[in-house]
Amino acid sequence: MLELFLAELRRSWIQFRRYPFEVLGLIIVTTIMFFGLFFSARYIAGSALQLGDKLDSIVIGYVLWTLVLDIMSDIAAGLQIEAQTGTLEQLFLSRFGATTVFLTRSLAELTIQVIIMLSSLFIIMAFTGSRLNFPPTLLLPLVTVLLGAYGISFTLGSLALLLKRVQQLFGIIQFLPLFLLATPTETWAEPLQILANLLPITAGAELLRDLMVRGESLNFTKLVIAFVNGGIYFAVGLLLFRIAERVAKRRGILSGY
Repeated sequence: MLELFLAELRRSWIQFRRYPFEVLGLIIVTTIMFFGLFFSARYIAGSALQLGDKLDSIVIGYVLWTLVLDIMSDIAAGLQIEAQTGTLEQLFLSRFGATTVFLTRSLAELTIQVIIMLSSLFIIMAFTGSRLNFPPTLLLPLVTVLLGAYGISFTLGSLALLLKRVQQLFGIIQFLPLFLLATPTETWAEPLQILANLLPITAGAELLRDLMVRGESLNFTKLVIAFVNGGIYFAVGLLLFRIAERVAKRRGILSGY
């Protein structure tokens, strides 16, 4: 497993060094998109718009959204690329298994995605005056968000394995994570709090806002809920991917495009 991860990590860094302008372009586009949305909202609302500490929450929600979008599309896009190049069947014949290969590859590529996310975050903070806290404990709720995101990614990957093309579906659902990450669910009344704990990645995003925006200490009860939530969505995503793999093999459509 470690050998596979190091190989995939080396592959990701080779691509990073070979195509640096693509990474730079992603950072620029991500940052420009935020400022386009931000200044458009300020223009529409006029001088009456006073964000205060809400700006920090908006920044966190947007940057997390870009990271989650990359993760969600990662496995499905990888499947389609492998199918187009004719190497998909080789991955499924690997001694590690397709699920392990795609999960390890996604974790290796996460390093590049985190670099892009942090670069965009610091640029946005510099130009908006946003002040965020970065306690070491933020890694724990971030892991819960990643678990939920990878669960969704494997679910979309299972659809890509059977349907081959899911770009339009992804285009429809790509704004759903923005709602899950940017909505201040901590202000919801008690009955809706139960719903918030059932939605994917929402509980972890709430904890990140508490830590990075409000400077609060880590709530371990909420953290346990977030880990259970993320773990369930991750397990369901893996299960659906394995089911889709068996169905694709039975139908003989594994290597088709």
